[in-house]
Amino acid sequence: MTSRHGRLFIVSAPSGGGKTSLTRALLPRLAARGHAAAISVSYTTRAPRAGENQGEHYHFVDDAHFRQMVAKGEFLEHAEVFGRRYGTGRRRSAEVLEQGTDLILDIDWQGAQQVRAALPQAHSVFILPPSVVELERRLSGRGQDDAATIAGRMAAARAEISHWDEYDSLIVNDDFERALEDLGALFIAPRLSRDEQTRRQAGLIRDLLD
Repeated sequence: MTSRHGRLFIVSAPSGGGKTSLTRALLPRLAARGHAAAISVSYTTRAPRAGENQGEHYHFVDDAHFRQMVAKGEFLEHAEVFGRRYGTGRRRSAEVLEQGTDLILDIDWQGAQQVRAALPQAHSVFILPPSVVELERRLSGRGQDDAATIAGRMAAARAEISHWDEYDSLIVNDDFERALEDLGALFIAPRLSRDEQTRRQAGLIRDLLD
């Protein structure tokens, strides 16, 4: 058991913002620097999509089970999005953080508000697309959706973006590699604080001063 407690990070973005791609690409980059981080696996009442596995992408449960978990206070946060329920398990989140692993919550603004209220020390990050034109291009997919569908996606994205100023950090995902570097910097920087480095480099500091 490590003496260091992990940090909780909230990452939110509109659909098309790229948060899922960024957070998944971030883990191996942090691991290469010896930085332990994990992405929380949410509970959901929606059906699995092709290629999604139970316990890996989501914990898939029915609506009755989800409601029981809500009643028992087993969620750190939960919300309903497009008629489906999503939630973050409280116990598992605490276990990961106690192991010294930073935990990423890939959640929307509703969940972010709940987590900040319960755990104000959490660091929240909002990811923006670089422009309206680029956002619409990303949401248009392969050009197989009609104008009404795309307009609905744009409206939902704008509703999510309207909460950008509730977050601690803001990243514009124009160039993926640059956005990934910016996101990683938020995880690495706290490890470089004087107090953290004093603990980690105590032996080196002693040797240099002897």
